[in-house]
Amino acid sequence: SQPMGFWSPHSLCQDARRHGVIVRSPDLHASRVGASLEPDPASEGGLAVRLGLGSVRGLGDDLAARIVEAAPFVSIEDLVRRVPEVQLPHLEALATAGAFGECLGLERRAALWAVGAASQSRPDRLEGVITGQRAPTLPGMDPVEVAIADLWATGVAPDGHPTRFLRDDLEQRGVVPATRLASIEPGGRVLVAGVVTHRQRPMTAQGTMFMNLEDETGLINVVVSKGCWERHRRDARGAAALLVRGRLESSEGVINVVAEVLTPLPVPAALTSRDFR
Repeated sequence: SQPMGFWSPHSLCQDARRHGVIVRSPDLHASRVGASLEPDPASEGGLAVRLGLGSVRGLGDDLAARIVEAAPFVSIEDLVRRVPEVQLPHLEALATAGAFGECLGLERRAALWAVGAASQSRPDRLEGVITGQRAPTLPGMDPVEVAIADLWATGVAPDGHPTRFLRDDLEQRGVVPATRLASIEPGGRVLVAGVVTHRQRPMTAQGTMFMNLEDETGLINVVVSKGCWERHRRDARGAAALLVRGRLESSEGVINVVAEVLTPLPVPAALTSRDFR
């Protein structure tokens, strides 16, 4: 149902994974245009979610449909020759998303090297005469780099929530993850951290802002009073991720952190929040 909806695809996929659903990156052969289900004997229920080619940056559903219809391909050059609408920016986005990994055995950096050469081939040129497709030995991407690549290419990092890579440091600073907030006595002071997914400042709230943070374990509701907003306006309005110190409230099973201090949190990668008035 995207791009409609309150939650971003990344937040939806992270929540699905926290509930045991396996989410996989796009693949040139396994993906359809949109997200789909595929067999996975190792998962509970025997199914996994595969992201669609239409989610890859710049492709769009029409071009993704032409690729799906023409698949499978024996190489990137084969893709370029049989679907000539695919241009270099599309190939770079597919490579960054890891779409050539499972099907063609090309790690992301090797694929990025190969697409530059493959893009020179077209149906009106001789096949197999392009040079430079074979990449030298390149280091693989570490988990942080993979997460950054996923977020850039598709807006979804199935295995790489940004706070996951900061958890050891956050633990040393006394940051409480979302899943442990329910064990804290209401009224106590807590320090939480996460990527800002939403900011809402209703006209009827008399200057109060409601914010959602997300860490790798779940979601955190943050209430920012008018006074706190005035003190931390720049960070409250623009930071991609925040450390929030405040007082914990709990009512009818809903847990909120009433913010007292907001501090920007540098993260390896984050998406733009969805802001509402």
